[in-house]
Amino acid sequence: MNVFNKLRRKYHSNICSKLLGNVKGYPNIADVSSKSSILLSNGIINEIGLKLCEKPPSSQTIGAEFSIITLDFINMAFKYLNHLRPGKWIFSASQARIGIAAFDQYEHLLALKKLMAENKELSLSLGSDYLITPDIIIARSPESDKEINRFQNLVTEGSSLGNLTPLRENRLKLSNPILHASISCKWTIRSDRVQNTRTEALNLIRNRKGNTPHIMAVTAEPLPTRIAAIALGTGDIDCVYHMALHELVKSANRDGLADQYEMLMTMIEGKRLRDISDLLFDLAI
Repeated sequence: MNVFNKLRRKYHSNICSKLLGNVKGYPNIADVSSKSSILLSNGIINEIGLKLCEKPPSSQTIGAEFSIITLDFINMAFKYLNHLRPGKWIFSASQARIGIAAFDQYEHLLALKKLMAENKELSLSLGSDYLITPDIIIARSPESDKEINRFQNLVTEGSSLGNLTPLRENRLKLSNPILHASISCKWTIRSDRVQNTRTEALNLIRNRKGNTPHIMAVTAEPLPTRIAAIALGTGDIDCVYHMALHELVKSANRDGLADQYEMLMTMIEGKRLRDISDLLFDLAI
């Protein structure tokens, strides 16, 4: 078993021991009104094969706890890819109240917030949806000239070359971290909440000054037709990642679930749905 297999297994162990369990006789990722959802949920649980949580968290807190467990997995695993994506990385599931305005591409939003606080008409016109607080952020700290020049002299203090890039630490003012990835975590997917993820993604794209961060979503939702509500289409979210995609595929490939299996394969083959282990490599791009 390789390192990532072990880390993925530990991720599932944490989910099963702390989050995943039965409530009133049904898995707490299942929609009890859907026979397919129940079958797929039980199938995922059987494929994972770990002991479940005896007292799962409430629906009000489970999403936040899912984010923390997912963050711990990403943080631990991404360190093994440092040779592919070197840098000083920041991982967090607890952002400041200013949200994405804490990062280089979005720092101008803080000035906009102050203007709106002083002008109610402007506030009513623009709203406040642009100040997003993602479930998980991954950011890269700017590099010092010493680090940039580690192998040979590339930049010189006082030179105008390379002075405007956010990757280079600015000695004249505070250098904000560069937002590398924004990850939305959805324990399950319900139609009345799914559009929030797309709205956040579009705001990240429209309001940036600089490069667009990776925009990702992670879910434990068992029903492919529900996952499709986020995954299908392009232009906003990079890709959706399932916490146990391989186990879900095995569970869906059975009699009576042909339509769900077909939708699942459509998303996978269409590059819209991947496993949580794929997320780690995609972050290195």
